[in-house]
Amino acid sequence: MSQAALDADQPWRQRLAASPGRVLAWTLLVLGAIVMMTPLAYMVATSLKPPHEVYEINIVPIEPTFENYTYILGNSPFGLWFVNSLVTSTLVTLSVLFFDSLIGYTLAKFTFRGRNLVFIAILTTLMIPTEMLIVPWYVMAKNFGWLNSYWGIMFPGLMTGFGVFLMRQFFMGVPDDYIHAARIDGLGEFAIFWQIALPLVTPALSALAIFTFLGNWTAFLWPLIVTSSRELYTLPVGLASFSNENLTAWELVMAGATIATLPTLVVFVVFQRYIIRGVVLAGLKG
Repeated sequence: MSQAALDADQPWRQRLAASPGRVLAWTLLVLGAIVMMTPLAYMVATSLKPPHEVYEINIVPIEPTFENYTYILGNSPFGLWFVNSLVTSTLVTLSVLFFDSLIGYTLAKFTFRGRNLVFIAILTTLMIPTEMLIVPWYVMAKNFGWLNSYWGIMFPGLMTGFGVFLMRQFFMGVPDDYIHAARIDGLGEFAIFWQIALPLVTPALSALAIFTFLGNWTAFLWPLIVTSSRELYTLPVGLASFSNENLTAWELVMAGATIATLPTLVVFVVFQRYIIRGVVLAGLKG
């Protein structure tokens, strides 16, 4: 190596020598990434294995094949399950973003009698286990004729206590001067919420969108209970149908799970950008 190259590399070597904590941090991050990525790699590898290789430990398939993907896409209503999950998860996410942010804004920026009591009542819903709500939800769905329908799958999650709490806390940080100035300029209350306050809490909206979409995309218990038609299955319920009491076709389950992972990655990548941008802007403003 030339002397110029050695000189250019010297500052990097000095930084490494001067900051052993940074080296340790990067080492732990790399090890953590490997641990987190191993199940994902094994899932993809298993989806490419023929049935006789499924129970072998090797990560790289000996005889890789795409027949598992061909089977689930051509011999099962996988595409319909995918659409069902996409539609229900997207609509629930949009509903949560709108209604939870609207309620959070009301609780944060309006003063009225019983405001704190309403907020405490909403918070108490977070203490109720989901399993305890299954029977009331089912009775409600049956009485209103929502069983085995999109609406039946979606209605329990259209508004959430966690979303209201999250948005209320972020709206509390929005300066009241912006709200008062908008009122002086003649904006209506909904216009102030939509045009002034909501853009200032984009990081919270992004985080709530990620949590809500992923939670509904992977939901299994309630869609399993409320749907009886195979055409209305969501992806988790549909993938579970590849299992029976005698045999589980893991290669098909892993192929379907691999495809099902793609929308969650897209949602995370898209909304993570807004979270990071919001944090950076907040740091610059401070």
